[in-house]
Amino acid sequence: MEVFSEYLDSMANQGHRERMEEVLTWVNNEYPHLMPKIAWNQPMFTDHGTYIIGFSVAKHHLAVAPEAAGIKHFSDEIVQAGYEHTKQLVRIRWDGPVDFSLLKKMIEFNMLDKADCSTFWRK
Repeated sequence: MEVFSEYLDSMANQGHRERMEEVLTWVNNEYPHLMPKIAWNQPMFTDHGTYIIGFSVAKHHLAVAPEAAGIKHFSDEIVQAGYEHTKQLVRIRWDGPVDFSLLKKMIEFNMLDKADCSTFWRK
């Protein structure tokens, strides 16, 4: 998790920082084989050089980005969890709960779906 230290330290809002740290720590603990990294000034996790999931910060929400395929696959579950989404990201409000079971499904979907992927992004 050291790779995320500087990023987390740069977050001015303590509550947002704690939430982001909670989510990143959870991913790291659940999937220790995933590679944590900062790219495009955002924390993310990769597997065999391919993108699995990334996170970013906005004023009102934590953005989770499992790529468009992940959003499309889980669109109904995302809405049922009470989250808004676009084609590329899920918005988890800072004042709302994190549905870790949904996060787990999105990560595992990407790991399986991209098991043979040799590029960073899906084509």
